[in-house]
Amino acid sequence: MSKKVLITGGAGFIGSALSKHLQELGHDVFVLDNLSFGRRQLAGVPDDRFFQCDIRDRKGVYEVFDATRPNWVLHLAAVHFIPYCNQHPAEAADININGTISVLDAAQTKGSVEQVFVASTAAVYPIADGAMDEEHELGPMDIYGTTKLATEKLASEFHLRSQIPTIVGRFFNAFGPNETNPHLFPEIQRQVLADARTLQLGNLDPKRDYIHTEDMSCAMSALLGQGIKGYDTFNIGRGIEYSVREVVEAFERQLGEKLTIEVDQARVRKVERMHLLADVRKLKLVTGWEPNWSIDEGVATLLKEDVDL
Repeated sequence: MSKKVLITGGAGFIGSALSKHLQELGHDVFVLDNLSFGRRQLAGVPDDRFFQCDIRDRKGVYEVFDATRPNWVLHLAAVHFIPYCNQHPAEAADININGTISVLDAAQTKGSVEQVFVASTAAVYPIADGAMDEEHELGPMDIYGTTKLATEKLASEFHLRSQIPTIVGRFFNAFGPNETNPHLFPEIQRQVLADARTLQLGNLDPKRDYIHTEDMSCAMSALLGQGIKGYDTFNIGRGIEYSVREVVEAFERQLGEKLTIEVDQARVRKVERMHLLADVRKLKLVTGWEPNWSIDEGVATLLKEDVDL
């Protein structure tokens, strides 16, 4: 059944893929984004379905809910580039915490909302080896993870007071087209498409669980389509981890060329975890979801994408 869907942060990296996916499923999609990191053209909706608004603007958020009367709310809007959050901790806390309060308060008071999805992050987990399931102890190691753990608490409290079914998705490392922050994949993509064959990168050995944004979008829609009652939390990852060197090797395979890596000390994170791997058995059990995009398939599309060099 078609739903009226409001995506906060729907002009950003993951939100834009989600907007496209939900529209392909026949849902009526509206996007709220202040375009501080997102780009208007990525939202994929006409002007009468796009609302440029800061989630900290309570009056503005309430007006968007009045105009859209959504059945589903997917709250992805946040500042999430970890180096930026570390440099601007007060701003990160204001957006990620106070902005979430605005969105959830509007969702409770407007009467149309049947289900809420709140984006969290694998950064709520502590440093650990091996795959982490949703029952793993929590222990963020940076301001971003700390704000997102607070977001999870707000989502839980929202469900308790509203009784609106609420899902928290802990996103692991996303990759795919239209990235709006200088993470690993777009940085390699940018350098390679500028004809560099010696890459300037930071930490090389940490491993991450990289999941394509289309697979993430399918996971989110599958969770919403289950009619889950109450409050629940799910890891959204692929269940495979790759080092920076292994990601570079995927670019080499798709280019058919050798790439050299030089460590740029300015890019090296002084505090770094060596592993971040999702246990996604719960997600698969509840939804039947399976990831479709491999690293190589994703890299192949990135090498065909136009980027701002």
